[in-house]
Amino acid sequence: MIMKSLVPIVALITLVSRVQAFVSVGGTGNTHVTITGSAVMAKIHEVCKAVAESEGREFKPTGSSPEELLRACLGTATGEVSGAKFRTALNQIYMQNGFVDRDFMDSAPHHFNNEAFAEGRNLIIQGTAAIKANVGTDNLQSARETLGRVCHTLQDFYSHSNWVELGNKSPYSNLIRPDLNIENIADVAMPTCSDCASGTCPNQLLPAILNGKYLTSGYMGLFSSDKPQGKCSHGGETDLSSTQNPRGGISKDERHSHNADLHNNAVNLASEATLELLEDIRGAVGNKDFLRLMGIARSAVLAFVIDTTGSMADDIAVAKNVVYKIIDSKKGTQDEPSEYILVPFNDPDFGPLIRTTDPDIMKSEISKLKVDGGGDLPEMCLSGLQLALTGAPSSSYIYVFTDAPPKDTYLEKTITALIRSTKSSVSFFMTPTSRRRRALKAPSQFQVYYDVALASGGQAIEVSKSSLSQATDIIVDTSTSALVTILQRSRNPGRVESFSFLLDESVSNATIYITGTSLTFNLRSPTGVSQSNNVVNGPLGTIQKVGNLQRIQLKETEMGLWHIEMTTTQSYTIKVIGQSAITFIYDFVEEFKGPHPGYAVIDGRPSAGSPAKLLLTLTGEKGPEVLEVHEVALMELSGVKVSNGTIEKMGGGDFLITVKEVPEGEFVVLLKGKDKTVSSLFQRQTTTQMSQSKVTVKAIADSSMLPGQVFQLNFTVTTNGSSGTYTILARNDKTIPVTHPPTLNLVSGSSAQGTVSLTPPADMVSGTDVTLTIEAEGPGGSDSNYAVVRLSVLSKVTDLTPPKCEIVDVRGTCYSSSCSSSNWELSVNITDGKGTGIESISIQQGSGNFTQKEVEDSVIGLYEASCCSTSVTLSAVDRVGNVGRCSYTMKSSAGSRLISMSLPLWASLLLYVFLRDAFPL
Repeated sequence: MIMKSLVPIVALITLVSRVQAFVSVGGTGNTHVTITGSAVMAKIHEVCKAVAESEGREFKPTGSSPEELLRACLGTATGEVSGAKFRTALNQIYMQNGFVDRDFMDSAPHHFNNEAFAEGRNLIIQGTAAIKANVGTDNLQSARETLGRVCHTLQDFYSHSNWVELGNKSPYSNLIRPDLNIENIADVAMPTCSDCASGTCPNQLLPAILNGKYLTSGYMGLFSSDKPQGKCSHGGETDLSSTQNPRGGISKDERHSHNADLHNNAVNLASEATLELLEDIRGAVGNKDFLRLMGIARSAVLAFVIDTTGSMADDIAVAKNVVYKIIDSKKGTQDEPSEYILVPFNDPDFGPLIRTTDPDIMKSEISKLKVDGGGDLPEMCLSGLQLALTGAPSSSYIYVFTDAPPKDTYLEKTITALIRSTKSSVSFFMTPTSRRRRALKAPSQFQVYYDVALASGGQAIEVSKSSLSQATDIIVDTSTSALVTILQRSRNPGRVESFSFLLDESVSNATIYITGTSLTFNLRSPTGVSQSNNVVNGPLGTIQKVGNLQRIQLKETEMGLWHIEMTTTQSYTIKVIGQSAITFIYDFVEEFKGPHPGYAVIDGRPSAGSPAKLLLTLTGEKGPEVLEVHEVALMELSGVKVSNGTIEKMGGGDFLITVKEVPEGEFVVLLKGKDKTVSSLFQRQTTTQMSQSKVTVKAIADSSMLPGQVFQLNFTVTTNGSSGTYTILARNDKTIPVTHPPTLNLVSGSSAQGTVSLTPPADMVSGTDVTLTIEAEGPGGSDSNYAVVRLSVLSKVTDLTPPKCEIVDVRGTCYSSSCSSSNWELSVNITDGKGTGIESISIQQGSGNFTQKEVEDSVIGLYEASCCSTSVTLSAVDRVGNVGRCSYTMKSSAGSRLISMSLPLWASLLLYVFLRDAFPL
């Protein structure tokens, strides 16, 4: 866009100036990320303030950081608040800038090049419709990713077209209005620019274009210098067309001396246009869902995957009690789950996925679970888990209850790919009955659960049904806000070894999990106090043993370096968690070249044989400014190798990490730093295991699927490893039939292409999210990689006109000296003509009450408020997301009347509707 594409990092970023893709905040550089980030944060602030006003509470952030905005927006509930999910959600928006510049580098519509105005506008209109539909079906990640791409294209209009040169001072609303068209586009045969040999002319546009107010944009030639005669070029070193008459270019991507004012105006209009787009989405989805879209939610998500076969009655009862316990004990705190997810499974059925933000609905749904069937042993556990992984937000904690091994073991690699993609943690509670235990051919049939748990950083707990309730304390521990992992290690076979971990001043509720059988260990505090595993209630903590799990709840979180000394040769895992606002998020990235070079997130495992690069965001209670990063390393979870990375500080809590010697096996990310506010050192680590691969799989999707129609997605497999036949698998979480080539033949150093085809059912709900996983496995299964693609199903929209909201009457008197003793009323009439009909009417701003009645083809509404709240915006949304608004501000003077008569207000409204229909204008 305007401006070189950035990387998936949060808000206003400061980056090292020598890296061309980045420019410093406070200087002259502007990027898609800074423009989108500024608009997003401004709109979030506005919506948070409106929500607080409607709830009758103050909204006063203690500082300017996103973390402090988050805390103020969430309200006054007690408990830790972590900015990790908020930052993750924002990154899901911002990271799309890199994708657009890398994957659609030569696409004129994505950048409004080559006068592709109608096509670019269609991308915006269709993308916005998909965002609204996705939010309506709770597919927030898909909505965020689409929003990031739409913002990029929308902003490019102001940099790549001549909208600014035409003297326009406001955004072109037709770009986001489906009921309006783009007007006065220069004909393909119409010359638009004069020649500029230097390439630095302040204005190349021909007088006929300026005087006639014709819309044009520069032609971009990445692979050819050809362009229509007389047309403007984009300009710049990578634009081959800029060497052909007329030379030069009209792009305002970067600020130079010859175009400084044009660049600044383009940035300002792009910012205003982004705000206008965000306001349209806000009006369609409502304030609270808009904040959820932006990641404003408490951290905890409670997700259950439950076996419902005949022998699971006791387990379901335990799960039910756990849900009730969490709901009842955490209500009104920051630990109260922001979302509840339930996926039942047995054989051959699994699902559906049930999600809700209402705890009472979750109680009702889990109480409806009924046990049935289960004659043969294996069940469809991994199919149910796949639904949960694709339906739950990223970095969720998912809990699986089962007493049988999986039948669908063919999904194991898909599950691992989804875990790596979502960074979610999966814990299994396995309760095999004695009959089932005897029926198992070998204990290894449960091994897939242990492997999946280890890959995700979760726990695999095997207990008797009678002891299950004791093991579920782990759910209470981990369904909390601001949860962090301080240490996690795995040893198989075990060995005598001492592990150290650092507890800092911000950590509370520290808990240690050790899984394995016949384990002996000794825990030692920073002051030298010790407690062995056979002391249940000792000086350092309380040890709870159940099945293969030992849970140690520390009595006090003593700051400093702790030690766990293992003295066993049995296999085991160790995990130390706690609550703290200090944490980090990360993505592996790759650098790309082109007209707007930058970094894009890697979808899959990073490439072997080259340094690994990570984009890392640090977050804390007061924002990242008070935190330091001392060390970032890739560490073998099951070994001893630690590979340190070089750290480039990019500002705003963001860092670019380069690791030259990557561990050959599975690894996690370790971070050490310092909290400057209390001079306290800290350490954190990720739990999702990752590894490198010599295979890459890339799939690019930028359009929605139509119900009942075939959708085709091209993908590319590249290898720097073995030549030969690569096995291709493609699966989705909605069981839509998929066709694809079963194999591709590759030569080392080369690529091969394939196509996946799938047809969503004709009755699939618009806004449904389909997660497609494409896997490629090398000869002999020695190496593999994957791509995870989120596809939205969107019905064709034919209603393009927004509802009409008219103010009919305003009554009341407000005095500035005493707001609480007087009230005012606003009456409105809302119609949708021949459209799809009114779906909802909500108060977008204001703390009053709104009531409504349907009269023929209209909705008449009454808004009532005290004079302490004198402004209101009502949002009327039709069934496809078009938005109409009424806004009014009550003056501190005598009340005004648009209709003045001695009738009750409802009678006035009915009379208005009658007169309107009887005497149309």
